[in-house]
Amino acid sequence: MELTPLIPPGRQVIERYAASGFRVSGAIYAGPVLVFPDVTLIWAEAALTAESLAPVVEHGEVELLLLGLGRRMGLVASDLRAALKASGIVIEAMDTGAACRTFNVLLGEERRVAAALLPPV
Repeated sequence: MELTPLIPPGRQVIERYAASGFRVSGAIYAGPVLVFPDVTLIWAEAALTAESLAPVVEHGEVELLLLGLGRRMGLVASDLRAALKASGIVIEAMDTGAACRTFNVLLGEERRVAAALLPPV
């Protein structure tokens, strides 16, 4: 039985994650990334602020942002949560491995999801 979701062609699939970075749809990214269904970007200012997550809002069509915080999950500041909510985006924090797996599953369900991922160091 195949347990991996069927991902539509042209979508970004998170294949691997490590302390050094991520492999998404065959491309290697060193360090933090922002993964959208159609594109993956280097997350140059990997901070938990509205400014650093502005590319998520600007990308559009994101309803759920999965925040991968490394090896452990943490809390999202209420002001950041409110800023994203004002743009129609719900943010869920978890460890990076869980965020990667959840992104792939939701992508297979064609949900409007994005992931902001910190390497698990």
